[in-house]
Amino acid sequence: MAGAAAAAAASASRVHYLSDLCCPLGGRAGPKPHVLRHQAEVFLSTGREFVYVYDREGGVLTAVYQFPHQVWHLQLLAARRALYVLCARTGIYCLSLDSRDRAEIQASCEDREDEAHPPPVIHVDPDACVLPDAALCAFTVLDDMLVTLVQGPTQWKMQLFERPCPGEAPRPGGQIGEVELSTCTPPGGVPGKPAAPCFLPVLCCTFPPDSRAPHGHPQGCGCLTLEEALFGLLFGADATLMQSPVILCGLPDGQLCCVVLKALVTCGLAPGDPKVLVKILHHLEEPVVFIGAVRAEPHAEEEQREPLPEENVHSDCLVALGHQGRTLAIKAGWSESGTLVPELREYCLPGPVLCAACGRDGRMYHSTPSNLCVVDLTRRDTPWSPEKADGAIGGLPSMLCPASLNICSVLTLTVSSGASTGGTELLALSSKGRLITCSLDLNSEVPVPPKMTMANAGQKIKELLLDIGDASERVSFLKKAVDQRNKAITSLNEAMNVSCALLSSQEGVRPISCTITTSWSRLELRDMLMATCTLENSSSFSLDQGWTLCIQVLTSSSALDLDGAGSTFTYTIPVDRLGPGSRREVTLPLGPSESGMLDLPVTMSCWLFYSLREVVGGALAPSDSLEVPYLETLPLNLPKQEGVCLPLCKRTVDMLQCLRFPGVSSQQPARAPCVPGPACEPVETFLKTCQTPGSEPAGAASLRAKYLPPSTASIRVSAVLLRTALEGGHSGSHLCSATLQWLLAENAAVTVVRAQKLSSIQGTAPDGTDVNLTVREVSVTDLSPAGPIQAVEIQVESSSLANMCRAHHAIIRRMQTMVTEQAAQGSSPPDLRMQYLHQIHANHQYKVFVGEGPG
Repeated sequence: MAGAAAAAAASASRVHYLSDLCCPLGGRAGPKPHVLRHQAEVFLSTGREFVYVYDREGGVLTAVYQFPHQVWHLQLLAARRALYVLCARTGIYCLSLDSRDRAEIQASCEDREDEAHPPPVIHVDPDACVLPDAALCAFTVLDDMLVTLVQGPTQWKMQLFERPCPGEAPRPGGQIGEVELSTCTPPGGVPGKPAAPCFLPVLCCTFPPDSRAPHGHPQGCGCLTLEEALFGLLFGADATLMQSPVILCGLPDGQLCCVVLKALVTCGLAPGDPKVLVKILHHLEEPVVFIGAVRAEPHAEEEQREPLPEENVHSDCLVALGHQGRTLAIKAGWSESGTLVPELREYCLPGPVLCAACGRDGRMYHSTPSNLCVVDLTRRDTPWSPEKADGAIGGLPSMLCPASLNICSVLTLTVSSGASTGGTELLALSSKGRLITCSLDLNSEVPVPPKMTMANAGQKIKELLLDIGDASERVSFLKKAVDQRNKAITSLNEAMNVSCALLSSQEGVRPISCTITTSWSRLELRDMLMATCTLENSSSFSLDQGWTLCIQVLTSSSALDLDGAGSTFTYTIPVDRLGPGSRREVTLPLGPSESGMLDLPVTMSCWLFYSLREVVGGALAPSDSLEVPYLETLPLNLPKQEGVCLPLCKRTVDMLQCLRFPGVSSQQPARAPCVPGPACEPVETFLKTCQTPGSEPAGAASLRAKYLPPSTASIRVSAVLLRTALEGGHSGSHLCSATLQWLLAENAAVTVVRAQKLSSIQGTAPDGTDVNLTVREVSVTDLSPAGPIQAVEIQVESSSLANMCRAHHAIIRRMQTMVTEQAAQGSSPPDLRMQYLHQIHANHQYKVFVGEGPG
């Protein structure tokens, strides 16, 4: 496997902390940290406005330069002792390092070691800007030239300048070449202050092997030397014959292009033709973050000795790395016909990539937020990389296997050879602002694993697949349990919100309401009194699993059995997905029974019930502990309560709501609907069928109706009290008609009473007997010493004593509610003869007087 030696080196790595900068670092967007090493000095930028100089021999920071804006890039021209720094939206600054004498630096280091003082902060003067340009995004510097990349409104532009020296004023005529590259996305931000780009372009200068390449460039300064074969294949014969450096450019859109530098010089101040000067090598389809080169096939003499630090190594493999880990490697190789051709191969490495660097041993190091990895681009004899049978120039490895160095969050690094150990040393800057070194022993012998037989490989694969299946099944069951608990938690949160909304709105409009209405309907050849409960959700919450609408029907005791208790029925209706703005209707039969009896009044209560055991218990308890035994170890805290009850409404259905008026209608019916009466004997039924038309019915009911007078009860109410209570909803109507409308407000016949302004009406009870209601104005003369009192008399008459009592009870209930409401508004009874009222009560009269209140 490619990278086996790197894996062994990872275990032998040694990490040392050099310095803690104690400052926030720039991230991957826009400002990018940099680290350069030259001899004993290390130059660092953290992505902010500071550049630090660290002395390896003294082990301290010697100086801190503060620039006017964020530092985007820096490059050291070692031969000229000049440091070039690109500041965001400002330009390129140039600092001379010759003014800082080595003896003075050493003396200042000793003083600070004694006094433990921080290094001095040197503010860089704006006059040190040698190339001001707000659109500059990248640059690279040579011995006598400066190459920049400018972001225009629509295109990238490469410009070539004479190299400015420290202390020189900007020269307007210093530009000697220019060419436009591919299109670019305009920078965002407000006008006049564009936002920092997410990714900066990468510039790199490549030299042919026989050219006068600059010496003494520190690692990471963007200067590469390629072998002649690869150089010619990539850049053409003209660049090889002219011995011209070539500028490689990696753009944020993924393009990797090149420009021959001497061809750019010949174009002068006139912009060159991009079709002639610019060559696109590849497209990574993601931002290019690194361009480097390695020696994938070292020569025999190079394998026997370690190259000197200042020696330029001729690389035979060009590498470009994308932000998400896509890697391009280009190397010269032989085709089947024996011609020299470029070999391109793409790899996928872990991403996102924070930084990368190439070593002299064919290895590339790249950092991600979680790890620092090393990959080997050389072809080594491993059981996973078959050898070429023709013995030709070895190609690139078929795959790259990153080996972890167990270091995380490295933002920038540089690679150098260890002088004392002969290994490799990484100089890196971590995300916490620490400068660290990592020493790797890459020259140790790596044991090659023995080749695996086909039978052993099959058995190993089978065992791995079984383990994967078991793990997948366990993950599936655990995921199901987690999903159930998450669903239960969501349901509990909704239930809490619903409970708080209902309990906090006892008065006024409720977010979740239930209304009860009654009507007569034909059901199974019988007329039935039906109650319709309408549950309406006006809140922003949903009623889902666990919610149940409970309706309790409580009937009163029979009139013939006063000591008996009424019957109770409870209906439970699951509420399934009642979302905001939805409603649900439930219709229940109230009676009469098969005997024709309906015990009134009937009290109906509605409430919502939330089942904790259904929601929480199902999520906590495993469905099958034998199938999923490891779920038994989970803590089960089942709720002790069954659930939560939230009352919604309560309604009493009395005789006045159940009366039917077949003889009073806007359209007079041909005949009254059939109402089931009490069950009759077969003989009585036979006699009824034998009666001729016009003959009188026989039986106990007809006898009572014919020979016994009807039962009558009357209630007298103060006319002033009624007029005060009814003036809002029944204004303009006669007092008697308004009173009758008020009594029958919850009956379907109220519209007919209101339209015809009736003051008396004849209805039919549920058992078929007649019930008459008459309202008239009377004058009461014997109750008040002040004189007659105007009153309204409500008379109830029925041949059935039980039905008369039920109607009387319904009227009294309405009167009590009205008197209570009026008393709450400040009404008081008049001056009455209380002794006379006690006498009436003692004589068991059915006339009751309700005191009049002030108007």
